[in-house]
Amino acid sequence: MVELGRGSLNENDCYLWSFELHRIHVIVMFSNCSGLVVGSRDGHNELRFMSVFGCGDRIHLLNNEKIMRGSADWEAAREYSEKGLLHEGRIDGFNGGGLLVRFYSLVGFLPYPQLSPYHSCEEPNKSIQDIAEALRGSIISVKVIVADQANKKLIFSEKEAMWSKFSGQVNIGDLFEGRVGSIEDYGAFVHLRFPNGSYCLTGLVHISEVSWNLVQDIGDILNVDDEVRVKVISIDREKSRLALSIKQLEEDPLLETLENVIPQDGSADPTFSGASNPYSIEPLPGLETVLDELRQEEGISDVRISRQGFEKRVVSPDLQLWLSNAPPIDKKFTLLARAGREVQMIQLTTSLDQEGIKRALQRALERIP
Repeated sequence: MVELGRGSLNENDCYLWSFELHRIHVIVMFSNCSGLVVGSRDGHNELRFMSVFGCGDRIHLLNNEKIMRGSADWEAAREYSEKGLLHEGRIDGFNGGGLLVRFYSLVGFLPYPQLSPYHSCEEPNKSIQDIAEALRGSIISVKVIVADQANKKLIFSEKEAMWSKFSGQVNIGDLFEGRVGSIEDYGAFVHLRFPNGSYCLTGLVHISEVSWNLVQDIGDILNVDDEVRVKVISIDREKSRLALSIKQLEEDPLLETLENVIPQDGSADPTFSGASNPYSIEPLPGLETVLDELRQEEGISDVRISRQGFEKRVVSPDLQLWLSNAPPIDKKFTLLARAGREVQMIQLTTSLDQEGIKRALQRALERIP
């Protein structure tokens, strides 16, 4: 028994003791006469008074077990968050914003946007409230993404749990069937269907990866719930993000056009005549200035004309530059220059990605009067 302090009770001196009795934190307060509380814990962790001895002074009893247990569960929630552990929690209910999920003695919140796409894709005709109602009482695998005891915030994500389970099965270059989940100005989010038939992960098809043609409005090409085929082009495992492409499943029409005009094998074609020696090619009017400016750009180590051809028809009297949408291969990127009947292929040796090359080309053109 440990003496905790000394205070005043009914204007009399009193003593306060604290001790553990069957895991119950008991506090006994008495003054001027002896007082004793004897308690025990039942199967529901409730305190049952067996006997009380003392005089007419007040005797206070505090069951601290629930408080201690809640604090321990908050500590566990923080550990789950820091270590990225998965929790199997029961869904106790839902509201307008998400699901209420049990975490031991605590109840946390799973916002609807953090649900796996599995539910909506399995039953696309159901509203989110109907889906939530059907999930009540079931067990769900989640990750703790916020554990803030001070502000009583405990937030879960099923999407993050699915990433932990399934992202290891995804590699760059993989092809997936998918369903368009939502469309934004900058791209479309596509739910990926795995071999087991479930939609487990979601990736972004950026607007630049929807089509080889210029896309002003994704809604002109894609709609929510459209079935599409996509290619995984990048994986950010730290941020749990997948970048997808639809257009890379097709040949770049610009390169197809180039091959029609200037075949790599130099075969005869009645629609063009070619120059086989790159060093004998005279740059199109104005092109040499553009190439000189590109050579000044950081990240571009070499710029040269690699092939030339002549079309029978006049494409344009003015110089046109076409930027290939294909990603660089072995640090080599392709530009196509056209003027009149002439077509020239320019090869850039660069460490820049496609967006970096676009910016470099823009800067080079801005410096030309």
